[in-house]
Amino acid sequence: MRVIQLIIIFCILASCSNTDFDIVIRNGAIVDGSGDEMYKSDIGIINDQIIKIGDLSKHSSKISIDATNLIVSPGFIDSHTHAIRGIFDVPTAESSLLQGVTTLTDGNDGTSPYPIDEHYQQIEHTKISPNWAVFVGQGTIREEVMGLENRDPTDSELSKMEMLVKEAMEEGALGISTGLFYVPGSFSSTNEVISLSKIAARYGGIYISHMRDEAVDVLKSVNETINIGKEAKIPVQITHHKIIGKDNWGLSYETLKLVDNAIEEGVKVSIDQYPYTASQTSIRALIPQWAQAGGRNNLLARIDDPDTRQLIIDEIIKRILFDRGGGHPKNIFISKSSWDTSMEGKNLAELCIERNLEPNPYNAAMVVFEIIKGGGATAVYHAINSDDVDKIMQHPMTSIASDGPMTVFGVGSPHPRTYGTFTRVLGRYVRDRNILSLEEAIRKMTSLPAQVLSINKRGLLKKGYFADITIFDPKTVIDKATFEEPHQYAVGINTVLVNGVIVVENGLHNGNRPGRVLRGPGYNL
Repeated sequence: MRVIQLIIIFCILASCSNTDFDIVIRNGAIVDGSGDEMYKSDIGIINDQIIKIGDLSKHSSKISIDATNLIVSPGFIDSHTHAIRGIFDVPTAESSLLQGVTTLTDGNDGTSPYPIDEHYQQIEHTKISPNWAVFVGQGTIREEVMGLENRDPTDSELSKMEMLVKEAMEEGALGISTGLFYVPGSFSSTNEVISLSKIAARYGGIYISHMRDEAVDVLKSVNETINIGKEAKIPVQITHHKIIGKDNWGLSYETLKLVDNAIEEGVKVSIDQYPYTASQTSIRALIPQWAQAGGRNNLLARIDDPDTRQLIIDEIIKRILFDRGGGHPKNIFISKSSWDTSMEGKNLAELCIERNLEPNPYNAAMVVFEIIKGGGATAVYHAINSDDVDKIMQHPMTSIASDGPMTVFGVGSPHPRTYGTFTRVLGRYVRDRNILSLEEAIRKMTSLPAQVLSINKRGLLKKGYFADITIFDPKTVIDKATFEEPHQYAVGINTVLVNGVIVVENGLHNGNRPGRVLRGPGYNL
């Protein structure tokens, strides 16, 4: 009897071993991420890798995926997120996976987890659906050494920051990020940033920056970013590139000329962008940076001081009229307020009216003070022109990126980019408006970010590459999330694989969590 059982087990194992592939994707239109024209073919996968691309009609597989009339592409790489806000609450990351995103990067705008290795261990212990990588934040490092002080570092403080950047790169950071618009990055000189970027450069890292200004001084900011690349001998990325403020619309033509000139001179410059005419950040974006020095208590003291209070009010009014406010308080919406959720989804004009105030910039400043004192809030700012969005998107070195957190479904009134960035490009900018070809759009979501961020063996459908794959219907793929109703998943993404494991099937997340930490080029160098 035992001999018969062993024979049966052997036959079963032999049958399994005769299977050519674990997964075969059949009859799909391949857009391989390179920018080349699509072609029809099959893809064979064993374990986590693409083993063969070609006619596999005579080959067997444990799982067969029929991609007839569908596009098969590399999984999308979101090169700028703030998904650490939510990834431990939603490790399945549905809002990203249902857009076809298979890799997320965090640590942007100068703020990052720290220490890097400890954070990576936490991600690995949590087990998440997408792959994960981070930058080390210059602002985080500066605050660790200097707090929120508005001054230059001493020589010893700069040396300490350089050492911390070195450690972060060796622990696997992709590069260094800055948020020179935000505190404490805004207190840093260009030379300070260059010194830290030189350390990241030694480890093959990139410099990615939320520049000092994206409005009236955007040209100065682009020039500063390029200069940092030249002096530190490091690739640079202008992150979430946009032109803020009606009086500045059209300056993308000038910023992109600066980028092109720098590339001709040998500087490695790239861009990332989200496809919306509104940004999202803290309500403190309306507060002058000098007023935020030293942290919250110091800010509150300055607001209550008669002399500095008026200076802060003047700056808030200026930013409402000529910067992120788009000229009127109605253009600034509260997206999340943990201390008063009744504010969420309302704009500053509406909040003024609720308080029996005329909805003008001065009274909006009073509401901003109330929000700051209450505990702060995240806001959406409508102040970007669609022509600039189109122009920036068409630049060959522009990647697509969401700049979004990992929103918990149904919580707050978030920017719709969290749910719709990549499918919005495929549906509205490719299919409906022909701003990009399908092949070029997918290149901007896959091989381009993989190349500039030094993410190896991802971003292309190629033999020997990891099987991060997105399969979608080009006729139906679209974003559903809106500013009014943001909590809506994208549609049209049929199947998503991460490291050879199916995570999305028939348009639904199946709960699998095969994501991996992707360490940067300096890891254990």
